[in-house]
Amino acid sequence: MTTAATKSAAARDPRRRAGVTVLSTLTAWLTRPLASFHLLLAVFGLLTVFGLVMVLSASSVDSFNRDGSSYSVFVKQVMYCGAGLVLFYIALRAPVRLLRRYSLGILAFCLGLLVLVLIPGVGTELNGARSWFFVAGVSFQPVEFAKIAFALWGAHVLVTKRGLMTQYRHLLVPVVPAALLMFTLVMMQPDLGSTITLFVVLLALLWFAGAPLRLFLVMALGAVTGGIVLAMIAEYRMARLTSFLDPASDPSGNGYQAMQALFALADGGLMGRGLGQGWSKWQYLPNVHNDYIFAVIGEELGFIGCAIVLMLYATTAYVGMRIAFRNTDPFIRLVAATLTTWLVGQAVINIGYVVGLLPTTGLPLPLISSGGSSVVTSMLVFGLLANFARHEPEAIAALRSLGPGRVGKLLRLPTPAPYRPPARRKTSRPVPRTRPGAKSSGASGTRRSGAEPRARGARSGPGSRAQTRGGHR
Repeated sequence: MTTAATKSAAARDPRRRAGVTVLSTLTAWLTRPLASFHLLLAVFGLLTVFGLVMVLSASSVDSFNRDGSSYSVFVKQVMYCGAGLVLFYIALRAPVRLLRRYSLGILAFCLGLLVLVLIPGVGTELNGARSWFFVAGVSFQPVEFAKIAFALWGAHVLVTKRGLMTQYRHLLVPVVPAALLMFTLVMMQPDLGSTITLFVVLLALLWFAGAPLRLFLVMALGAVTGGIVLAMIAEYRMARLTSFLDPASDPSGNGYQAMQALFALADGGLMGRGLGQGWSKWQYLPNVHNDYIFAVIGEELGFIGCAIVLMLYATTAYVGMRIAFRNTDPFIRLVAATLTTWLVGQAVINIGYVVGLLPTTGLPLPLISSGGSSVVTSMLVFGLLANFARHEPEAIAALRSLGPGRVGKLLRLPTPAPYRPPARRKTSRPVPRTRPGAKSSGASGTRRSGAEPRARGARSGPGSRAQTRGGHR
């Protein structure tokens, strides 16, 4: 009686009934064939617009002091977003088979750029790192594109060898040596933050490829050891580490940036001071529109604004993994999971050091921080994920039976081809060779020659066990 009364009371409660209705509606919408594609486009649009608004707010003072206009950084960001939208559209239309076929060439091209950027006069040194190309007044970092190229090529190699993943030499070679080469080239710039994100890409590739857990324990131990060594040989890295452990010990020196970021977050409270009303951008917090833009979000939009950003990245993680697990193509599954891990992992690292949970690494917040290479490559990743979302089996069936839909017609998107696993080649059982020096004459030789046709006939018969084993091998 008590249970029945509770159920009837819940049915009469309008708030509980509304919650159940919203949940059921959301669940029904997520079962649609193109739900992943539409949800990804919505998150992509919200992050892009939100990022442009916050870049305008955070950079207005610094832009006016340097260029006499409050919109100089914002205009550049809009231009980079335009270039990123072009790459987003190209990635959205690119055939998956071509991405896989030319992944090695793309990686080789990016490795060449990483070598060229180290040459004085070709690469440009900025903030102590020679990691930039300046072409016609436009700057970009080749390492950002190298991360995507490494994810595509690494997924191609691991999927090709997926039947040999139990053997370490096939699991690690050539993916790990190529990763070590990229680590070396990036650390020669030097750029520890990009090296960390490349390491995240490597870990994601091996994890989703099914590498054993003990391998990650060894890699984590090696990463910690390498980080300690790199911190000890570079004074500025050691200063970052000590300021992270105790930022209040040097509040006007190495701990200044971390302390000011915490002050900005605390000043925002629950609702924030209001958009454009923050104090940290008035020269109190360096790199406020780039590395530390999350502090401006907390100051001007409060805890609510920070929660919205976290919710957007959590939705990105959900929809990216949903795309990976709903696809049947192993290449798409591995690339989608790896790129999602990298994108969301970089956001976690950026927010982590802004709130004081991680040491400062100088990584931007994807699609929100100002910076050309970061926003362009983030849009390229979203374009690839949107392309993979249209390759879900249910999405392909719907697009082929019902047409491209409104978004497909507007963007003139081609109908994706269904995944067909490669046919396994039938191998015949090898014929035993005669031992060198064995006699082939005499009675025994006659018996062997007489028995040989029967053995061949047994192997070539339609119902023989030997043929069955050869056909399934």
